[in-house]
Amino acid sequence: MGLLESKTFADLGLSPKVQAAVTAAGYSIPTPIQAAAIPVAITGRDVLGIAQTGTGKTASFVLPMIHRLESGRARARMPRSLILAPTRELAAQVAQSFEKYGVNHKLAVALLIGGVSMDEQVKKLDRGVDVLIATPGRLLDHFGRGRIMLMGVEILVIDEADRMLDMGFIPDIEKICKLLPPRRQTLFFSATMPPEITRLVNQFLKEPVRVEVAKPATTAKTITQRFIYCANGEDWSKRDTLRNMIRDGNVKNAIIFCNRKRDVAVLYKSLSKHGFNAGELHGDMDQGRRTETLERFRKGEIQLLAASDVAARGLDIPDVSHVFNFDLPWAADDYVHRIGRTGRAGREGFSASLVSPDDLKFVKDIEKVTGEGAVWLGDAPSEEDIADAGKRRRGRGGRSGSKSAPAPRGGRDREARNAPRSKPAGEQSEQRSERNERPARSERRPPAEQPTIAATPEPASAATAEGKPRRAPARSAPRQQERRADAWTDAPKPKSSHAKTARPAATESSRPEQAERKGGNNDRLGFAENVPAFMRRPARPLKVPGRG
Repeated sequence: MGLLESKTFADLGLSPKVQAAVTAAGYSIPTPIQAAAIPVAITGRDVLGIAQTGTGKTASFVLPMIHRLESGRARARMPRSLILAPTRELAAQVAQSFEKYGVNHKLAVALLIGGVSMDEQVKKLDRGVDVLIATPGRLLDHFGRGRIMLMGVEILVIDEADRMLDMGFIPDIEKICKLLPPRRQTLFFSATMPPEITRLVNQFLKEPVRVEVAKPATTAKTITQRFIYCANGEDWSKRDTLRNMIRDGNVKNAIIFCNRKRDVAVLYKSLSKHGFNAGELHGDMDQGRRTETLERFRKGEIQLLAASDVAARGLDIPDVSHVFNFDLPWAADDYVHRIGRTGRAGREGFSASLVSPDDLKFVKDIEKVTGEGAVWLGDAPSEEDIADAGKRRRGRGGRSGSKSAPAPRGGRDREARNAPRSKPAGEQSEQRSERNERPARSERRPPAEQPTIAATPEPASAATAEGKPRRAPARSAPRQQERRADAWTDAPKPKSSHAKTARPAATESSRPEQAERKGGNNDRLGFAENVPAFMRRPARPLKVPGRG
């Protein structure tokens, strides 16, 4: 469907109450996605909206929903409409849009997200809600507990569908869609259309009107994009580069993205240590702290926000001057969503991405998606660096991909492990033959009929030359084994008549006699009959004084 030529919201067919709320909010001219999607959504048809982030997608489904929900009444535990969002922050932002545009209506809105008390949510559901905004996991949790019924949903909205795919929510979306009545209106919004999303559209939308106002995964023209090559590649060096850019770049406020939650925490502590007014936002924070941090950033109380991708999409923070990618995202589409936090609503924006040697391969993917070549600040990577992108490996001590790179920590252990491989072939063959000559472990354990190892005992006169019996060096091993046997067999004996029949523990004085009785012709120390097999070790011969 082509774009509708509209000058004001009055041309879109919205009710007077909705138009009044839009005017009170300070808007008069709709964005392209709003101008194309709102007139279709008002008629009740399904809509497939494809547009880049920051184009006003939220209002393109919130306004027609308010228009259609003006008539009717909510019933207990049966919401009239359902909006699914991938993250708690995006769901809370949609709820704020209903508060802003629904000031002239008495619509009941409930927000079902994790990290918030379920009791308050249940109370709202019991009273009945017109609009239910939820993340998939929390919605299925309430449904599984019997606290909500979905057969009364008239309008379904799936926002940021490709983000749902990235976060693994597609199975939950399919399950929820099957619980809804088939006769409903579905508004489906996504920035990109990968094959899995296309399959979902074909399965759950009926003859949707496709509204596409920009090429998928393109960046706004108002954003200046730059890349900085960090040849060192270490995080401490990248943090130093980032601090210099913040000091010299006239940064009003900025979002700094990391790929991992733990890196967000480290970066936040580093910025705070160096005197910057910073905050952090990642998935391990409880919902209260996340909401408070976002609100403080919106109000300007926090200048720098270190964040993971939980803040990359859908968050409407209108006046962000800079976006820094401390780590380049692994997916090129995520780069588009990240830098889309700046340059919103026609404003000028600036993005800078720190690129380590290991990240050069991601730059190529970003160039393909955006259709623009990378513009480097400072020294650009050499052709050799670009050719080696992706071939380097990171060790605990740093990069060790090139041949000339110093050995990482733990290299001495690696050399020790690899030492046998570098020995000459003749020496290796000698080692193998020596190993082959050694008896196997099962062969080294002498059975009862084998002769003892000491085949030539010393004469008795030599053993008793000074009147002292010569102690065999292996005598302590049988004693230890006998003690171990006692540990298995001599449990604490109950005070009963059965205790008299228990086998008495062997004393130190009786051990030679027991050895003589049980050893027989083998001259070996006897073991308890019930010693476990894994404790039976080959016993060396015991020389008893007077025998020889």
